[in-house]
Amino acid sequence: MKIKEKEFENILEDLKELATQMGAKVRFERGDFKGGYCIIKRDKIIVINKLSNLQRKVLTLTSALKELGIEEIYLPPKLREIIEEMNDNL
Repeated sequence: MKIKEKEFENILEDLKELATQMGAKVRFERGDFKGGYCIIKRDKIIVINKLSNLQRKVLTLTSALKELGIEEIYLPPKLREIIEEMNDNL
């Protein structure tokens, strides 16, 4: 699937909403890191490097969502396809 650059903004918003529904907080921070999923004092946190390009942010978020376990929840087919494809490229 070929994703246009403009679509990444909408995908990022959809993924952030999904993460929130799954009980995770998405934070965009500045630093020398790629980002990912972690648990801090029982809070599920997904940290994404604010300085990364849009595609890297989506890739980090899809990877973190896979770790959270999205297999058993309903996702719109296009969103599930994007998550699977992005993680296949890791």
